[in-house]
Amino acid sequence: MDTSGVLDLFRELAAAAGEKILDIYRSDFAVEYKEDNTPVTRDDKVSNEIIERGLKDEYPQIPVLAEESADDLYRLSEEYCFIVDPLDGTKEFVSKTDEFTVNIALARNGIPIAGLIYVPVLGEFYYASENQGAFWYRDKEEEQPLDVSDRIGGIRLAVSRFHRTRELDRLIEKNHIQHVVVVGSAYKGCLFARGDVEAYYRFGRTMEWDTAAMQVIAVEAGGIFMGMDGKPFVYNKPNPENHSGFYLVNRLENRLAF
Repeated sequence: MDTSGVLDLFRELAAAAGEKILDIYRSDFAVEYKEDNTPVTRDDKVSNEIIERGLKDEYPQIPVLAEESADDLYRLSEEYCFIVDPLDGTKEFVSKTDEFTVNIALARNGIPIAGLIYVPVLGEFYYASENQGAFWYRDKEEEQPLDVSDRIGGIRLAVSRFHRTRELDRLIEKNHIQHVVVVGSAYKGCLFARGDVEAYYRFGRTMEWDTAAMQVIAVEAGGIFMGMDGKPFVYNKPNPENHSGFYLVNRLENRLAF
């Protein structure tokens, strides 16, 4: 499959979804809550419709696993699967921090091979495909390659604004981390890929759509992505949850004890 064509489609759909997201973001909007008490807005649903429809129009043979869509398990028998988070960081959106993203990825046999993260407020695209490197782009600016930091020691750690845990606090204390960067959504993975932080540790449950695009971008930028249990994540599973948590580090020497 031509992953460059896939990334072009991802960018087109993310930009279209982002335009609608910003229209709602800049107006009064209602917040609903799912059964697990996580927020959802009209943005999530509108963005999801745009992206899913666009993917199915262009690649009708490839199933879509999306946060805001009913799951169809026929995807399990397919080699490829799109994985979509139409609005990552809904709490950031509701709190007006500007740090929310649109995440789209393509997995092949359980491994993400192409991914894009779009930051609507900033107009920034971060994207990568297998063995082709990772890149940054903003309208009217030249595409730039992404490379993780080469810093060893004295690392800067990305920390979530709304998902900070006791385990993370213990990690920071145990490893004497002095530089903590608080940022929302998958944008943490973008900061990592462009070398602004050296590590990001996330304890607890995540979903496949939270990490698929981030993983391929981080790895293609030269980083390491791994489950907390030391095993790589597998995608397009019957249950799209990942229970182990995960970490990103720029170099093995910077892997933290936990």
